[in-house]
Amino acid sequence: MREERLLDDQRYVEHFIAYHAGRGQGPLRVRAELGRKGVAGELVERALQSFGDWPAVLEAARRKKFGAGRPASFAERARQARFLGYRGFTGAQIRRALGSDVETEDVDI
Repeated sequence: MREERLLDDQRYVEHFIAYHAGRGQGPLRVRAELGRKGVAGELVERALQSFGDWPAVLEAARRKKFGAGRPASFAERARQARFLGYRGFTGAQIRRALGSDVETEDVDI
């Protein structure tokens, strides 16, 4: 079956990634799911790198849950970041999407 390409790990991994990304899941969660299924290693890493549209997946998941507007407060930004982290996106991806321009206030200690 492998000779006829009826069983192909690479095709399976690429389809798995595309399907789960379409459901709004990020690369960390997809990698973990593939690991649970016994597929791990360089094949998964190459496929995750070549997918390359993670920022669009993240933004679609964020918009679906929270709407088009950007978080106005620190609490709302933290809420959205927790949600996106649970969905399997990296901290860097989340900071980029939500904006890392956190306003700091002078605090007397």
